[in-house]
Amino acid sequence: MYRRLLSFAVALLILPAVALAHGPTRQKTAESIVIDAPPAKVWAVLGNFADMSWHPRVAMTDAPKGNEKGSVRTLGYKTGGLMEEELSRIDPDKMRLSTFIGHTNIDVIPATNYSSNVAVKPVDGGAKSEVSWSAAFYRGYPNNDPPAELNDEAAVKGVNAYIMEGLEGLKQAVEAGS
Repeated sequence: MYRRLLSFAVALLILPAVALAHGPTRQKTAESIVIDAPPAKVWAVLGNFADMSWHPRVAMTDAPKGNEKGSVRTLGYKTGGLMEEELSRIDPDKMRLSTFIGHTNIDVIPATNYSSNVAVKPVDGGAKSEVSWSAAFYRGYPNNDPPAELNDEAAVKGVNAYIMEGLEGLKQAVEAGS
């Protein structure tokens, strides 16, 4: 009986410490927008991995391997700094692409290990398009006790803002005919 009681007491002391020591959890977010253009027109802009000029934060894009799977594009931001984004998967027939950023610029996206999926689908009989953009990531500070600007909430808020700005920029670019 004494052993059971001792084991139970030790477990009560250890479990809270184990729960706190696990580190950050993967966060997810998703947004979408309807664009007044057929999917092929939207994909012509979005599906060009070498050009992300439609995103308001992006000042320059360099992707020497273009739309080849594994291609890495360097993104230069208007606020300064660079990030490299890898094209993990692209399917022009299904109008989908997936990317990965292993080392984010936390001044642009307060997150780490960022992966995204973007897809174009027809709506209104194909006269319009719905673009959905989902992302999974960890907060910008990988250790316990992150500063407020790099915690889980800040990461979700920052990635959401990045995605929504991108979707709105894509909508403007496509609808303006760029």
